[in-house]
Amino acid sequence: MPYTPPPDLAALSLEDIARMVAERRLPPVDQWHPAEELDSQMEIRADGSWWHQGGPITRPAMVRAFSTLLMRDDAGQHWLVTPQDRQRIAVVDAAFVAVDVARIDGALVFRLNTDDTVVAGPDHPLIARGDAETPAIYLAVRHGCLARINRSTWGQLVDMALEKAGMDGGTDGGLSVDSLGISFPLTPQ
Repeated sequence: MPYTPPPDLAALSLEDIARMVAERRLPPVDQWHPAEELDSQMEIRADGSWWHQGGPITRPAMVRAFSTLLMRDDAGQHWLVTPQDRQRIAVVDAAFVAVDVARIDGALVFRLNTDDTVVAGPDHPLIARGDAETPAIYLAVRHGCLARINRSTWGQLVDMALEKAGMDGGTDGGLSVDSLGISFPLTPQ
């Protein structure tokens, strides 16, 4: 099956994005509870690259397929889950990387390194970690997994926050962005 690149986020309406997200059928990994546990011998590095037995996985379609099977448990361990087994996968920072953002109809829409589209909001909050000097911003994706906001996307968010601060007449101690009516701080509180 040939690869079709995703459309430009800024060219889509929120309705278009909602339809795209609804049409994407993901495996129900949260409903699978296999007893067998294995080690996948895989690692997702901090830059979002996937590795198996020390070598990079260079086929983007394979990475996209594996990413649909990811979940993170309450202890922070990431797993590739199938109906037959669940395999540990080492994740250095976050399972995904947010590589682009667009503000559309009052929502922040993110594109991930796996071509997933996620709308920040109550089910997918932005989470500020680190400290005021070196903040790290994450987006909740699915099944406990997070996406690290990359540097260029962070810059886009800061521009949006500064624009918002100008409209609000200043900030009250920190920059924030809004999505679906929720305000998300860009520095740890």
